[in-house]
Amino acid sequence: MTLTIAICQTEGCFADPDAAIALLDATARAARQRHADLLVLPELFCTGYNLGPDRARTLAMSLKDPRLAKIRAIARAHGIALCLGFPEIVDSGVANSAALIDAAGEILLTYRKIHLFGELDRAMFAVRGAGFPVVAWRGLTLGLAICYDIEFPETARALALAGADLILVPTALMPPYDVVADHVIPTRAYENQVFIAYANHCGSEDGLAYLGKSSICGPDGRVLAKAAAGPALIMATLDPAHQALVRARDPLLADRRPQLYRSLTA
Repeated sequence: MTLTIAICQTEGCFADPDAAIALLDATARAARQRHADLLVLPELFCTGYNLGPDRARTLAMSLKDPRLAKIRAIARAHGIALCLGFPEIVDSGVANSAALIDAAGEILLTYRKIHLFGELDRAMFAVRGAGFPVVAWRGLTLGLAICYDIEFPETARALALAGADLILVPTALMPPYDVVADHVIPTRAYENQVFIAYANHCGSEDGLAYLGKSSICGPDGRVLAKAAAGPALIMATLDPAHQALVRARDPLLADRRPQLYRSLTA
């Protein structure tokens, strides 16, 4: 059974979660009208990314937050699964998180960013993720990564070895890192034989510019859909049968020799 995925590349609603939820409602409706099963949105979509530590803490949500309840209700109302980023309250700190919510409004998976990018991330987020969870959905196994995480080959490889067929990557990619959008994402898809949905911001927030260039890539490294620099809703249909053929033709994961790689984690 195929799966249709949509990515919303957007300027978002900086530091305004209520406006972001309204934008999500309209975008989810539009994506579902185009027969999308899953809508992926950028890193920290609910608040914007370039918040600074004080706003990040003020706007952070717990998993029981009424705003997250509204987001879950949007998934139910439109019958579409959602993946989106938000600052999450975790004990006494804040994490850069993303949630996967199914079309019934249930939270299937919550992921916390593991690799923090420079002082920008470290100033806002005291809590890091500690693993690479996956979840079964609609006949596929899904995993999440956030922005800088996917630039480490170990992230995608760990998810692939855990059984991931599709990796969802909310991101906030900025200049001068075009190489990530143009080359790293297709490479990660190819070397792990997974689908990747890479959802970026566009425009700017409080002086920080974003590249756009969101994409959906196939397990053979082909770019199935890609946005330019501005706002866009891109879509692609994922075919698990094609993925199975790719994996049978070139059994990259089976041909690994992990006993020779132990020094990589020493």
